Amino acid sequence: MASEKCFAKGSSAPGLVAKGQIRLYSMRFCPFAHRTRLVLHAKGIKHDTVNINLKDKPEWFLKKNPLGLVPTLETSSGQVIYESPITCDYLDEVYTDKKLLPADPFQKAQQKMMLENFSKVTPYFYKIPMGKKNGEDISVLEGELKEKFVKLSEDLVNKKFFGGNAITMIDYMMWPWFERLEIFELKHCLDGTPELKKWTEHMSEDQTVKATMFPTETYKAFYKTYADGKPNYDYGL
Repeated sequence: MASEKCFAKGSSAPGLVAKGQIRLYSMRFCPFAHRTRLVLHAKGIKHDTVNINLKDKPEWFLKKNPLGLVPTLETSSGQVIYESPITCDYLDEVYTDKKLLPADPFQKAQQKMMLENFSKVTPYFYKIPMGKKNGEDISVLEGELKEKFVKLSEDLVNKKFFGGNAITMIDYMMWPWFERLEIFELKHCLDGTPELKKWTEHMSEDQTVKATMFPTETYKAFYKTYADGKPNYDYGL
């Protein structure tokens, strides 16, 4: 169901969530919703996906989540959970097979601190392309992003992934933005970060990452419509 066209204002609400399943309200190209899609796939959770038109949101969706944001989860009993890290933590707690968060409290806290730090990195993925589009000098912003990438690379010394030798939650929390590096013309910011570059290569080989990604050309076409102020959420369908 992940390739369904998005629901917009005036659309009828989808049916009830099937018993024993969970529903993801998403938008195909949203990096925050991408986090939840990665976790759902990695853990093999049975779910359905309802895509939302974020420019023209359905009234029934705003009743479920007054903020109107994706990702949003809904259970078969009508419980609603939103905000990407919260949805992912919820899935890891409720569906105990293949745990993605460490059991050790300190290691878990480390991942939360890394995620908090990464939340200060993501704005650059929007500021730099928009600055470039508006003809602004983006050299300072690019320099700051490179510094942040260097610090992330240092966290990976002697490690394959951010949590050790296997993919854990923090890797999936960061990945959506790195998958979009080429689209945002920021791949050169990885220069001088050998460990981080290697991490992106390892992540690209992961089956869950492969299953949830879009071709670069599809991303480019969507983000062009987004930058022009007329996002085509159904691009490619």
